[in-house]
Amino acid sequence: MIRKLGAETLVIATHNAGKLKEIGALLAPYGLQCISAGSLGLPEPAETGKTFIANALIKARAAAEASGLPALADDSGLCVDALQGRPGVYTADWAERQWFEGPAGRDWCMAMGKVEGMLCELGPDADRSCHFACVLAIAWPDGDSTVYEGRAEGTLTWPPRGTMGFGYDPVFVPMGETRTFAEHDPDEKHAISHRADAFAKLVAEQFGS
Repeated sequence: MIRKLGAETLVIATHNAGKLKEIGALLAPYGLQCISAGSLGLPEPAETGKTFIANALIKARAAAEASGLPALADDSGLCVDALQGRPGVYTADWAERQWFEGPAGRDWCMAMGKVEGMLCELGPDADRSCHFACVLAIAWPDGDSTVYEGRAEGTLTWPPRGTMGFGYDPVFVPMGETRTFAEHDPDEKHAISHRADAFAKLVAEQFGS
């Protein structure tokens, strides 16, 4: 039997205020008060998993254990068919600048260029199919947990287009569309994104009749 959340405080396993706001707004109609792991001063665990599920569970379980409250974490990334699913769980790592490349931080233009360069090496007929994946994990302090997986199928385009997205959004064209995620209004994107798909499954199971 699936364990369900009640009207309670839920820790969102993030130190990102924007992510807390986005997830909190999605869950507000269900009587949940969301607080971030960052606001509680909880450390960020090392994401050592080899899959999105593993990393989401690492973050959710660490926050639940440290806070004594149920916790929600997400892990997501871009998976390119012709690159055997890469960058996958290393999606953000591909954007990390090394010390010899300038100030620390993430350079998404560099990351998009790396993906495109690898596809170009495969030739003009390379398969450009890909998908964004998102896993949401809920963990309770007693060790119980459950996960929800979402996907957004699409293809990669080049050069990047649009200014409204982030990450790899400017090169991702969702299935059935001609615009990239970065050319979609945020509300449009949220309605069809991999995170929206995962949240729809979470809401149906956790709060459905």
